[in-house]
Amino acid sequence: MSDLEGRRIHIVGIVQGVGFRPFVYGLAGRLGLNGWVRNTSAGVDIEVDGSAAALEGFVTALRDELPPLAQIDEMTAVSIPPNGFTKFEIIHSEAVEGAFQPISPDVSICDDCLRELFDPADRRYRYPFINCTNCGPRFTIIKDIPYDRPLTTMAPFAMCEACRAEYENPLDRRFHAQPVACPVCGPQVWLEDSEQLSVDSEQLTDYRLPITDYREEAIQKARQLLAEGKILAVKGLGGFHLACDALSETAVTTLRQRKLRVDKPFALMMPDLETVEQHCFVNDAERDLLQSRERPIVILRRRPDSPIVPQVAPNQNTIGVMLPYTPLHYLLLEKLSIVNGQLSIVNCQSSILVMTSGNLSEEPIATGNDEARERLAQLADAFLMHDRDIHVRCDDSVMRIISNPRLVISKQSTNQLPITNYQLPIRRSRGYAPFPVRLPWDAPPILATGSELKNTFCLVNGRYAFLSQHIGDMENYETLQSFEAGIDHFEKLFRVQPELIAYDLHPNYLASRYALARAEKEGITAVGVQHHHAHIAACMAEHGLTGERKVIGVSFDGTGYGDDGAIWGGEFLVADYGGYERPYHLQYIPLPGGDKAIREPWRLALAWLRQAELGIRNEELGMEAAVIDVVLHQIEKGINAPPTSSMGRFFDAAAALAGLRQTVNYEAQAAIEFEQLADPAETGAYSFILHPSSFIISPIPLIRALVADQRAGVPIPAIAARFHNGVAAMVAEVCCLIRDERGLSEVVLSGGVWQNVTLLARTIQLLYQDGFTVYTHEKVPPNDGGLALGQTAIAYVNV
Repeated sequence: MSDLEGRRIHIVGIVQGVGFRPFVYGLAGRLGLNGWVRNTSAGVDIEVDGSAAALEGFVTALRDELPPLAQIDEMTAVSIPPNGFTKFEIIHSEAVEGAFQPISPDVSICDDCLRELFDPADRRYRYPFINCTNCGPRFTIIKDIPYDRPLTTMAPFAMCEACRAEYENPLDRRFHAQPVACPVCGPQVWLEDSEQLSVDSEQLTDYRLPITDYREEAIQKARQLLAEGKILAVKGLGGFHLACDALSETAVTTLRQRKLRVDKPFALMMPDLETVEQHCFVNDAERDLLQSRERPIVILRRRPDSPIVPQVAPNQNTIGVMLPYTPLHYLLLEKLSIVNGQLSIVNCQSSILVMTSGNLSEEPIATGNDEARERLAQLADAFLMHDRDIHVRCDDSVMRIISNPRLVISKQSTNQLPITNYQLPIRRSRGYAPFPVRLPWDAPPILATGSELKNTFCLVNGRYAFLSQHIGDMENYETLQSFEAGIDHFEKLFRVQPELIAYDLHPNYLASRYALARAEKEGITAVGVQHHHAHIAACMAEHGLTGERKVIGVSFDGTGYGDDGAIWGGEFLVADYGGYERPYHLQYIPLPGGDKAIREPWRLALAWLRQAELGIRNEELGMEAAVIDVVLHQIEKGINAPPTSSMGRFFDAAAALAGLRQTVNYEAQAAIEFEQLADPAETGAYSFILHPSSFIISPIPLIRALVADQRAGVPIPAIAARFHNGVAAMVAEVCCLIRDERGLSEVVLSGGVWQNVTLLARTIQLLYQDGFTVYTHEKVPPNDGGLALGQTAIAYVNV
């Protein structure tokens, strides 16, 4: 006994619901150690006795041999006298007053469960809710911490003896897997016909009309309906999808009409990587991302010969694709054929399904069964339901891979610097939220309410910044309700009672109104944060920059409330978390009609034609002379024509001037289609004029050259490429000027325009050539979905 020592170990990180305690149990047994491990709402605690060598090996292995989903952020190991333990055991969880713990996101089905799903000898064969400690729902079913079954939506499902035995066996991979279930004791799936749901909403409370009570028949019938061109509402992890056959023009067109979604692209789900590669170009980084446990939608280049109907993504050469991530998805997308009127699983063409959010455009995704019956009855022909409740609404995430195979040569060095592949988040939600961003400091409890579009909120506790899942555009009461419910849940889950509330300065944003009203009601300090400063701070924070050095911030987006009351969006800032200067910005131009000009880019094109003193040709703008005269009067008199320096709106205007699109039906449609057409072989570039004395970047030479090219019949792909090349060259030139003036060499690129991968790749290349260190978004979106993170950092530093 005299050789025994003791250790008390405390671990913080993603260590609950990820098989961490069974891992510790097995590790202790392997090293001959005795003691215990338990979950608490503050992390995981361990006390253990053993020899000095075994204890040292134990502590090392805790970090080096983690389960797939676990992550250790902090670990302390303190020597204590040995306790005389005679065995190692897992003891009951303990709640710690005021403590909190990061929560794992939902995770795609693992290889082990997938193998069991299709194994006829397994008792969970073809069971749509198979899971284990390495996969399955987490965030969307958790009501509170510690993460134990009674505090999840699995609480109503009492485990059968077989599941209970697995759940209680520390050496089983389903040990304390809270969603563990089987066909005997777990959730069930069934199919409902929407025509049977034509009843008054008051009658929907207990309304369940199964076509079949047998889950296999329900799934096969659902697949048959999809093959016949029907639209299905399918209940998933974080809400309902609307699904249809992506090879059927009739089905996709019908879905667009019902959903009121004219052109905005639909996401697709394909059964396997082989199918994806038949329809899309896929590089190694994209392949890895598609197959990752997060399973996001990945934006891929479409193969020209793909039979996927163009209505899936009109006027696009890319499509958003994801692989199945739940057992139910795999069962729906099996290789399928109809033989003698019956569905048979045979080797034939795989299904490709549109999988879009279960809602009308711009509404929150439906999550509850009754809610879906009421809201989606006019959209779907049938419903594939199940009875495991969704506690947290969570849309699919969207990612891109930025890659540029060219090598660049730095002006500061003769070394060749490859621009490597990296991830660019477009929407951070399922699979990623609520995974925290680690801050470079300990902060008091802070709530940041984000922006109006692509809203997310952020809660800070200590070094953890918990950025919410995608909430959506705050343009209706339903989304506001989802926003408020999400904040309430996060505050409960992560034990945050805000001492500061950060908000966007725009006076009409619903999220900002919520912040100000709550701050007044609860006596909390409210901190207003300028929109573009928050963009730069978000990118700084995700890279762990402390703010000790100022950066050159290039904040390009569609709209943001400026200090002078104008609409900013083409900004060069010299910034840290404490403040910013604005040494350069895009020239102001009237925005005739206000928000109407966003939907009708020809209005902006007209304003730039007038500013550049170019002749106005009605046919180029697609409008009658009388309409153009009215808008010209607006511009000249300043009637509902606020000034804007927005780069996003400048892209829209350029697309209209090039003759591509004069009106849009979703945000940034003209700019997105303009990028799609840019010719990668074109090296020409339009130019800007810089006016250092007035801090203005004038695009008048660009406008004149672009219009001349368009009128001379230059193809749009060449015009689009010259435009993108010109903007990238301008960014590099302005950054060099600021470096010469201020001695700064770090550049941060943020704002929604930097979702444009053509512009981003070309700009990064030029900045690297000029010897800059460049920071771009890899963890949170560059658009307003990442804004709340920057708001928290600025609020912390400035109060």
